[in-house]
Amino acid sequence: MASETTGEVVHHVASYEGMPQLEFSAFPNQIFWMVVALLAIYFIIARVALPRIASVLQERHNVISDYLSQAEDFKSQAQEAEAAYETALAEARAEAQRIAAETKAEIQKDLDKAIAKADAEIAAKSAESEKAIAEISANALENVKEVATSTAGEILTALLPAAADDAAVAAAVAKRMKG
Repeated sequence: MASETTGEVVHHVASYEGMPQLEFSAFPNQIFWMVVALLAIYFIIARVALPRIASVLQERHNVISDYLSQAEDFKSQAQEAEAAYETALAEARAEAQRIAAETKAEIQKDLDKAIAKADAEIAAKSAESEKAIAEISANALENVKEVATSTAGEILTALLPAAADDAAVAAAVAKRMKG
């Protein structure tokens, strides 16, 4: 009976003009093999390909999760490093300000010493200069006194030849110079 059915289909298909896939009498056979092929493809995909794809996706998910956790670790390390940097920078600035203040104090101390030394030298030279000026003033006053006495004596001698007394002229010039 099976051979008759197959022979009939073959004879009937052979007698059909056009595409044999569109022969309505061959549809049950074509549908059966299509279902078998689809089930085979489904089981191959479900049992072989999908587990492999799922494992690849899971592996990618694990790798991405690892990268994200590493990125979080790196981010926290970077934040810690930044905080340490800021702390070190603040300490360095404070140390620099302290050193600058110490240096400024030392320079001010040296400057004060130099100013005190210069003031002492200036005071000593000023005292010497005042002493020299006093001596010069005294000498000049003495010279003026001598010149005034000599000039007054000469004038008196010229005006009054008999009345020129050197002691009296000197006393008169000294009295006049005192005020």
